[in-house]
Amino acid sequence: MADLQTADAEPEATRVAVSVIVPVYNEEDSLPHLYQQLHDVLEGLGETYEIVFVDDGSRDQSMAILRDFAGRDKRVRVVGFRRNFGQTAALDAGFKHATGDVLIPMDADLQNDPKDIPRLLAKMREGYDVVSGWRKERKDAFLTRILPSRIANRIISRITGVRLHDYGCTLTAYRREIMRDVHLYGEMHRFIPVWAHWAGGKVTELAVDHHPRQFGTTKYGLSRTFRVILDLITVRFLVAYTTKPAYFFGRFALLSFLLSFLSFAWTLLEKVWLGTWVHNNPVFLIGIFTGIVGVQVVFVGLLAELNIRTHFEAQRRPAYFVRERLNVPAPDDSGTSPAPRRAP
Repeated sequence: MADLQTADAEPEATRVAVSVIVPVYNEEDSLPHLYQQLHDVLEGLGETYEIVFVDDGSRDQSMAILRDFAGRDKRVRVVGFRRNFGQTAALDAGFKHATGDVLIPMDADLQNDPKDIPRLLAKMREGYDVVSGWRKERKDAFLTRILPSRIANRIISRITGVRLHDYGCTLTAYRREIMRDVHLYGEMHRFIPVWAHWAGGKVTELAVDHHPRQFGTTKYGLSRTFRVILDLITVRFLVAYTTKPAYFFGRFALLSFLLSFLSFAWTLLEKVWLGTWVHNNPVFLIGIFTGIVGVQVVFVGLLAELNIRTHFEAQRRPAYFVRERLNVPAPDDSGTSPAPRRAP
């Protein structure tokens, strides 16, 4: 299937109010039921809508079913991957191809309930930019799914400072402007509320229904939790130190220099009071090693600073996000403010 035009290139006239984004991987049995449920719920909203299915390289008849949906319903848009790239890539493609003012991703396995969509939208009307779903009564295996998820959620909340009970729930509502500058990879889709909070967005959560899987088997195992933890380290660095990486590396450099100083001081004291010569004192070697590490970390921080500056300059990405402008002209696409008009 030919690539669809990205949403940023869509004229305003073709925008819709709500886009539901559904990543699909080998879900041929659940798709007809999901489509019917979505159709019934979205028709009752009284808003314009679209359903964006992203087939993540399915090996069953999922893509054929999606082609049938698209042929019968013009509000169904389909993006088909050449092979399996993973849920995060599928969601990223869905966000980029969606045209809605509100973007709502959800799973295709019928565990998320489309009837929660109106509740998410109602909560968003209270002024929130992100309404994250919370599977309060989750219907999954406790030891392999629920327990690791709870541990990961607490770690993520602790490290990022964004207090949510369930970072793994796909069913979430996002305002379009929040997703405009978000690029997903790894397991980063679960950290979108963190990005939104960092950009100044208002984030909340809402308890949603969760049903047992009716068809097929889960695509995720316990190993996914460990990948999330690794991505969390990346997110923490990007959120806290994107514009000042030297501060991050500087902490480790200062610690190394402190250990080096203390090691040399201890070596000197042992020489004065105990008569221990340097070549017989391993603490002296520790001081040399930590001093060299400190110098290396400082230079790594400097290189990171240069890379960050190149990144922002090359892509013309701002180091800040503006919520609104009052009597101030918006900058043009080149990233520079328009030249002031000359007085007549």
